[in-house]
Amino acid sequence: MFEAVGLLLGSPWIYAVVALSVLLDVFLPVLPSGVLVITAATAAAAGTTAAAGQGAVTGTTAFASAAIQASGDAPSVPALLLCAATASVLGDLVAYRLARRGGERLDRAIARSRRLVAARERLGAALSRGGGLLVVIARFAPAGRSVVSLGAGAAHRKVREFLPWSALAAVAWAGYSVGLGWFGGQWLGATWVGVAVSVAALFGAGFVAAYVMRRPAPDPA
Repeated sequence: MFEAVGLLLGSPWIYAVVALSVLLDVFLPVLPSGVLVITAATAAAAGTTAAAGQGAVTGTTAFASAAIQASGDAPSVPALLLCAATASVLGDLVAYRLARRGGERLDRAIARSRRLVAARERLGAALSRGGGLLVVIARFAPAGRSVVSLGAGAAHRKVREFLPWSALAAVAWAGYSVGLGWFGGQWLGATWVGVAVSVAALFGAGFVAAYVMRRPAPDPA
């Protein structure tokens, strides 16, 4: 299995897989898009270490070793950032458009979910005040991206209100995820332990974001 992962990480196809995973996880939050981004960024750190002559792939895991040996080139950090952020925005827009055009059937489905109703109300109030920080926070929470994107569409918020915050959320999430993998690989080595620590940090941010989203919105003055 390690060799198969390594071959993917050493192939240009990794960018397409990352983009597709990030694009689809707005509809299937169980997809491990964040884990995939972190793993690819860790392999990128391993490639940089090897290129600098710091022990080549010694001490790296099979996935990083195979990635470097398969193509001589590990994933590019800027390309990973671009793929992850762009796919995140596109996925948000697709969910937003589908919810906006969903009609009464979707409205009834949302009405049966307290979480979606609450998110729609909070998001609408936040966007009306010109502050969509909730969109950015939700991007880190488990399924928060789905709730907010569908909620914004179902509430018929204008795209110019939603899109800038979605783009900011995408850049923040992609930068954090790639950064975790990169620095984890640099500091802890391109090992599965380094990946696990980075993934734990991503989940930690998700738990904090979920807690913030669950807090009741302050009453307007």
